[in-house]
Amino acid sequence: MSHPTPARPPETAPAPADPGTDEGRRRRHPRTARGIIAAGTTAVSALLLVAALLLPNRLDLLTPPAFLRLPAEGIVLAAVLLILPGRARRVTAVPAGAVVGVLTLLKCLDMGFYAVLQRPFDLVLDWTLLDDAADYLRESYGRTSEVLAIAGALLLAATVPAATVLALVRVAERMARRRPRAVRATLVLAVAWVTCATFGCQAGGAPVASTLDAQLLEDRVQAVRAGLADARVFAAEAAVDAFQNTPPDRLLTGLRGKDVLFTFVESYGRAAIEDPAMARQVGAVLQEGTASLGAAGFRARSGWLRSPVLGAGSWMCHATLLSGLWINNQQRYRDLVSGERTTLGKYFRRTGGWRTVGVVPGVRRAWPEARFFGLDRFYDSTHLGYHGPYFSWTPVPDQFTLEAFDRLEYGKRDRRPVMAEIILASSHQPWAPLPRMVDWHDLGDGSVFGPIRNAGKDPAEVWKDTESVRTEYRESIAYSLRSLFGFMGRHARRNTVLVFLGDHQPRPEVVAGSPRRDVPVTIVAHDPAVLDRVAGWGWTPGLRPAADAPIWAMDKFRDRFLTAFGPREAGAAQASRKAAVRRTNHSGSSSQG
Repeated sequence: MSHPTPARPPETAPAPADPGTDEGRRRRHPRTARGIIAAGTTAVSALLLVAALLLPNRLDLLTPPAFLRLPAEGIVLAAVLLILPGRARRVTAVPAGAVVGVLTLLKCLDMGFYAVLQRPFDLVLDWTLLDDAADYLRESYGRTSEVLAIAGALLLAATVPAATVLALVRVAERMARRRPRAVRATLVLAVAWVTCATFGCQAGGAPVASTLDAQLLEDRVQAVRAGLADARVFAAEAAVDAFQNTPPDRLLTGLRGKDVLFTFVESYGRAAIEDPAMARQVGAVLQEGTASLGAAGFRARSGWLRSPVLGAGSWMCHATLLSGLWINNQQRYRDLVSGERTTLGKYFRRTGGWRTVGVVPGVRRAWPEARFFGLDRFYDSTHLGYHGPYFSWTPVPDQFTLEAFDRLEYGKRDRRPVMAEIILASSHQPWAPLPRMVDWHDLGDGSVFGPIRNAGKDPAEVWKDTESVRTEYRESIAYSLRSLFGFMGRHARRNTVLVFLGDHQPRPEVVAGSPRRDVPVTIVAHDPAVLDRVAGWGWTPGLRPAADAPIWAMDKFRDRFLTAFGPREAGAAQASRKAAVRRTNHSGSSSQG
C-alpha cells in the first residue's frame, strides 16, 4: 500500500521592504542607488587626489586656504589620462597615483623635520635620523609611544600610496566614460589656472595657481644631486688642516698648566638671551654667575657662534666645534668619525701636557667615537655613579654630572692638567619634567632627585601649549647655567679655563620660527693672560654677549683657538705677513692707478 507523499511546506515569501527606508528605496531604484554610490566614490577619490596635491609640507601652512587652489599637476595629469587609450590609461594611472602618494608621504616627513629642525627632509642624508627620532620618543614618552608612532608611520606609508593609486584609477575610468564632459571641465580648469597665474590671484597669501608638487620634485632632485656630491666636497675640506704639521711643543703654549673645560649646554641658543619672554630670567642667572665668578677672581668674554643645525643634532655641533669642519648632516658626521681629522682633543693630547676626558651623560651605549675625538677616558650615563631617575630624555641631571666629574677626575690629587669635553643635557627637549638645584652635599647617588622627578610636569601636558613649552625651556637653561656656575664656585682653581657654549638653538616653537642659528660662547679664566690672548676677537666682557658681538661660523672656532693660544711670535709673524700683503696690494693698486 503506497503512502501519500507529504506536502512540502510553502516557501516563505520575503517580507516587502518598507518603502520609507534606504533599503526600500534601493530595491525600488537599484540603478539610481548604484549611480549615487559610484558618483560618491568618484567624488571622494577626486577630493583625495586634490588634497594630496595641495597638501603643504609645513605645519604652519596647513590652513583651509591652502586647499582653495588649483594644482597644475592635477590639470596636466587629467589631460594626459584623457588623451591616452584604455589600456595605456590604466597603466599610466597606477604609477602616477603611486608618485602622488609618495610625494604626499615626503611632505609629511617635511612637516616633521620643519617642526624640529626648520628644514625639509633630505632624501640622501636623513634616513638615519629616523632611528634617533624613535629613540627620543622612547626615552621621553615611553616605549608605548615609540611603538605607536612606528606603527602609525608604517601604516601611513602603506595606505597613502595605495589610496592615491586606487583613487586615480577610479577617476581616470570615470573621466573616460564621460569624456566630453571631462574634456570641457579640464579645459575650464586650465584656462582658470592660466588666468590666475597671469593676474597673480592669491588665496590666504598663496598663489591660486599652484605648482607645489612640481616645485617640490624639482627641489628634491637638486637636493639629491647635492647630497650625492657632498661626500667629495667634504673629503676635500677635511684634507685641509693648517695645524696638522705643527710640532707638539708649539701647540697650545698659552694654556700650558691650565685645566681647560669645554662645556656644551644643550639648546642654549640666542633666544634664551634675547627673547623678551626669557631674557629677564636667564639674564638674572648670568648676572648672578658674573658676580659669583667675579668674587672668586674670574673674568669672562663672550661672543656668538653660528651652529650648523637648529632644533636637534647636538653631536653634529660638538663635532663641528672640535674638528673645525662644518658637520650639518649625518653622513658628514659618519665620514668625519671614520677618518683621521685631528680634533681639539687630539691636539691637546698630542702635546703630552693634558689628560683628555669626556663626560657624555646622554650616551647610553658603546661610543667608539671617543677614540676619534682623542679622549683618554670618557664617562657615559652608566659610569657617573648616578642611581636616580631619568628626567624624560635626560639620563643624569647637570648638577650631578658636574659633581661626578669632580669626583672622578677633576678633584684628584697629583694629576696632570685636564682637557675635558662636558655635555650638560638637562636642557634637552621635551623640557619636562625638570630637575632643580639641591644642596651639593645632598647629591649622594642621585636618589635625592626621585621626589623632584615625581613632582615634575608631564611632557604631554607641557606640549599642549607653546607658551608652556617656552617657559619650561627657559627654566631648563636657568638650571643648567646655575649648575655650571655652582660647580665653578665650588671647584674651579686659578688655573681653570672654562669655555662654555650652546650647541644649537631650540625648536622652532621656542624661537617663534626665527631662522637664526646663533649660540652664545664664553671663555672664563682667572689668569688675565688667557683673556689677553683673545682680546682681538672683539668679544663682549662678561657672560652675556652683546647683540652686535662678532658671529663666527662654529667650524672656525678650532683654528682661531689654536692660533690665539699658540706661540706669541707665530701669531705676530702671521699678522706681519698679512700686513705686508695688504701693503703690497695697496702699492700695486696705486701704481696701476
